[in-house]
Amino acid sequence: MQKIHATTVIGILHNGEIALGADGQATMGNTIAKSNVRKVRSLMNGKVLAGFAGSTADAFTLIERFEEKLNAYGGNLKRAAIELAKDWRTDRYLRKLEAMLIVASKDDLLVISGTGDVLEPDNQIAAIGSGSMYAQSAALAMKKHASQLTAEEMVRESLHIAADICIYTNHNLVVETIR
Repeated sequence: MQKIHATTVIGILHNGEIALGADGQATMGNTIAKSNVRKVRSLMNGKVLAGFAGSTADAFTLIERFEEKLNAYGGNLKRAAIELAKDWRTDRYLRKLEAMLIVASKDDLLVISGTGDVLEPDNQIAAIGSGSMYAQSAALAMKKHASQLTAEEMVRESLHIAADICIYTNHNLVVETIR
């Protein structure tokens, strides 16, 4: 049985606005299995955003665990991310999950992986998934040379550029923001 995979997720913190977006494509082998998967979620009544790349069921499990950590630590994004990463690395069940997360609040943008990493990206741009380097490159250029754009506009344009290049990324976008 082939795994469902491939996507592009990008988050940008710019001028006091956070935007997190993803395409909608899920690929099984060399076939598009679904074109409108929703890979970005708003948590804690819109105060936190989470996006995922990887196995969908695994990612939903991780987002649920992350939300539990957020509630346990009073909405402290960094603490919740660190505690999830510790559990993810040490828990026998969680260790087998194949996904990555980008989480964000109005002040923070983090990437969480199953190897115990909690990364605060340079340039306040985080990207994961098969088209991540295309989207990140586009976002870096826009942030450097088109700073009048909003974070949401940069996320949308970065995802469209990635979709034009990466065969595992499409133009069905979902973008959430916190201003």
